[in-house]
Amino acid sequence: MQAKPKTAKPKIRKTPPAPRKPAAAKGAAAKGAAVRRKTPAKPAAADLRSVVVAALEDMKAIDVKILDVRGLTDVADFMVIAGGTSDRHVRSVAQRVVEKAKEAGFRPHGVEGQQDGNWVLIDLSEMIVHVMLPRVREFYGLEKLWDLAAAKRVSRP
Repeated sequence: MQAKPKTAKPKIRKTPPAPRKPAAAKGAAAKGAAVRRKTPAKPAAADLRSVVVAALEDMKAIDVKILDVRGLTDVADFMVIAGGTSDRHVRSVAQRVVEKAKEAGFRPHGVEGQQDGNWVLIDLSEMIVHVMLPRVREFYGLEKLWDLAAAKRVSRP
């Protein structure tokens, strides 16, 4: 009877190998000096206002108004009011604003009204975006409300 030759089984490593440090970094770390790694520079943060306006223009929102409400409220610095031609258009415009804001690094705190599509509100912290149907926009008259407050602020001594 012949003996079977033993074949070596490949070793299976259960944990990945530790990353290797360059020789210069090993010496500096051993001496207690901090090792600095270069991190890639982040691209310049896009202006939230331009991101929102570009998204609204891209989706052909109608009658876009940007109101400066600093000094009138602590909720936001700007309010953007835009219109849509139908409930589907209003939802699409609002969704594009959310997508473009996220891509630019601005996370919305909340989005309200997407189910109905008559009026969608997007809270972007320093900016609140309202996308409405024309009849809803006319009924609530946000432009008149905030412009009236701005007029009172200017007329005060």
